[in-house]
Amino acid sequence: MKIAIIGLGLIGGSLAKCIKKYTDYTVCGIDISGTTRAAALAEEAIDTVIEPEALCSCDLSIVALHPNETIEFILEHKNDFKPDSIVIDCCGVKQAIVEAVEQPLSECGVRYLGCHPMAGREFSGFAYSLDNLFEKASFIMTPTDNTKMSAIKEISSFAYKIGFAKCVVSSPSEHDEIIAFTSQLAHVVSSAYIKSPILDKRAGFSAGSFKDLTRVAYLNADMWTTLFLMNSRALTDELDCIIKNLSDYRKCIAEGDAETLHRLLEEGTALKEKSNLQG
Repeated sequence: MKIAIIGLGLIGGSLAKCIKKYTDYTVCGIDISGTTRAAALAEEAIDTVIEPEALCSCDLSIVALHPNETIEFILEHKNDFKPDSIVIDCCGVKQAIVEAVEQPLSECGVRYLGCHPMAGREFSGFAYSLDNLFEKASFIMTPTDNTKMSAIKEISSFAYKIGFAKCVVSSPSEHDEIIAFTSQLAHVVSSAYIKSPILDKRAGFSAGSFKDLTRVAYLNADMWTTLFLMNSRALTDELDCIIKNLSDYRKCIAEGDAETLHRLLEEGTALKEKSNLQG
């Protein structure tokens, strides 16, 4: 199989390395950065560099760009993809991407499937890509009523072959609702938390809790701004929920209400224990 990866950053570069590690597929790379293209070739993460016009020779095209760039690339090059080939994207939001590209690709005879590899790091770029980034990770697929079953089966098999531990099927809207809680809210909270005026005094006073809560405050602002705004309804709902919960804690602490505060803390502990059991 011949695979094109468009965007050789952290995710695209890691996918390329995994494909080369676990399969004998040919990997073709597309990236606007000459330095990145050279590095990917030097590390043998890709076999060759191609121009978009050569996508007509690829059986699978993986678009690993930021959301707006993903939509722009696919629509601009919809006629370049090989008929009956599969195109997937790797964006952290799905509804907006699917609505923008599914129909145009279908009209060109191309099978499209929205996907989201659930792995990442604090740092971005090919230099931080890894051939084991997706070990123990989930690979989310978001088919619609128009998605061909053959695409789901082929991409599921592909994901397991390159090291993903689990494939999860979800609708685009359900994906966005859940990801607003499991990922996007955490990034907002981390970014807000680290803005305390006490930050500069933390030396010698911070340990695991501080590290855990601030890890994802180091983020790509361009990408996450787009992700948040593309999923504004679901993320706003989650923000409303946590603001309400924080207000409950604040009220107890301010009023010295030990009984209610103790109950709230126990509820949190029980929910965490339950989530650990559910995996």
